[in-house]
Amino acid sequence: MKKKTNKHKKVSASLPAIPDKLYFTISEVSDLCAVKAYVLRYWEQEFSQLKPVKRKGRRYYQQQDILLVRQIKKLLYENGFTIDGARAQLASTTESPSQSIKTNSVVKKIIADLETVLQNLQAETTISH
Repeated sequence: MKKKTNKHKKVSASLPAIPDKLYFTISEVSDLCAVKAYVLRYWEQEFSQLKPVKRKGRRYYQQQDILLVRQIKKLLYENGFTIDGARAQLASTTESPSQSIKTNSVVKKIIADLETVLQNLQAETTISH
């Protein structure tokens, strides 16, 4: 698979959790994935798996589309794949990219929830002493 020299910094900075709703606009996906809208439109041309619903000329992405965009971004920006290499990687992945990212997203949410619980417990312990 083709790889290119990684010119980007590691971009796995914490992305926001995906809200629990059915459809997202391109601007919402842009914010959720930290990718410009024109990049999303370009990736739609390059990756056949990325097919948002189009109604009246507007794009509406679903959660699995957002997970796929995050996977594509990781392959291109973090792993240094070219478009062709990322396309081949997605095609050869046995576990669906959306499933692996969804698992990571769930784990991150659980960790955040546990950190909140820990902070609340520490606050209660401080108050009671």
